[in-house]
Amino acid sequence: RLPKTARSLFETFRPAFTAPTYHRFVFLLCAALLTVGNHTVLNLLRTLEALAPGHPSSYHRVFSPRRWSSGRLARRLLTWLFQHVLPPGPIALAGDDTVDEHRGKKVYGKGRHRDPVRSTHSYTAFRWGHKWVVLAVLVRFPFSRRRWALPVLVALYRSEEDNRRRQRRHKTPPQLLGQLLSVLLRWFPERQFVCAADGNYATHDLARRAARRPQRLTYVSHFYADASLYAPPPPYRGRGRPRVRGAKRPTPAQEVARGQRQRLRVAWYGGGHREVEVVRGTGQWYKSGAGLVPVLWVWVHDCTGTHRDEYFFTTDQSMTAAAVIETYTGRWNIETTFEELRAYVGLETTRGWTENTVLRVAPCLFGLYTVVAALYSQLPAPPR
Repeated sequence: RLPKTARSLFETFRPAFTAPTYHRFVFLLCAALLTVGNHTVLNLLRTLEALAPGHPSSYHRVFSPRRWSSGRLARRLLTWLFQHVLPPGPIALAGDDTVDEHRGKKVYGKGRHRDPVRSTHSYTAFRWGHKWVVLAVLVRFPFSRRRWALPVLVALYRSEEDNRRRQRRHKTPPQLLGQLLSVLLRWFPERQFVCAADGNYATHDLARRAARRPQRLTYVSHFYADASLYAPPPPYRGRGRPRVRGAKRPTPAQEVARGQRQRLRVAWYGGGHREVEVVRGTGQWYKSGAGLVPVLWVWVHDCTGTHRDEYFFTTDQSMTAAAVIETYTGRWNIETTFEELRAYVGLETTRGWTENTVLRVAPCLFGLYTVVAALYSQLPAPPR
């Protein structure tokens, strides 16, 4: 009885479950699309009322003891998006993290994390809950002038103390984002990706990861005014150890101080445009023990004076300065997604506390946002 568009998407998820679990998952998904407010399983069952067959506990068990993989579910959702929503060519990505508050003393993976929304330069606010590293695809819909960030892959960040207690190797948020990018590249070897992330992910490791696959992945992020830039190493002459770097080059700040500025009009945060002055340069970004990464950096001065001067970089040295700026400012749409997830999808209203439930419910809510946007984009245009 589902509409044709919804049936096409929901049938994509069928192989990820057993038959009984799939039917209950579809019931919960339909209820989540119709429910306003808390998205607990109990509240979803209130929406379904007599339409939900079976005992209510069988719906709770979908997210705890039932055997299914959220990664397999994400892969099928991505496959459907690539076939129906995303056009051919390079896919724009945005990476970031968000903290959702979760009450309870025994909640799995709960930690004390900095809240970037309420924190300032002089005051740091903290929240107790889960920190999710999110990778989203940026999609341009005809009904919106800005691109939408649709979450597709999610990883839970665990604190260093928790990893030490459970004897796990600690992984930082940039390392988790690198893993999500590697998964995406492995799943879709025929696609090209351009990923933008904020200053917390401006690491040499992520830049090197993209530089190893220049035909598949381009990385854009903040840069450093005092970054160590060098020329490529000279050719090896056959004696002694080969050099790993060439001559030292001026830092970006030194280049800006003596460089000639260029004036541009570029797309800016929130879908508008802005007049900016830029200085660009290239070099080999060096980190001890990690080698060189060729980068193109751009210094940006907002002519209106509302934003402070910033440095950006990309691993694709053929990009123009305007493309670098617009790629980075486009990642701001993921912040809008996080706000709408809290306001409309009920990201912070879940009550599960066991490991399986925590690792499944929140990623499904991130995916629910993507499902809602994708289904709406497939509706027929209204008659004029």
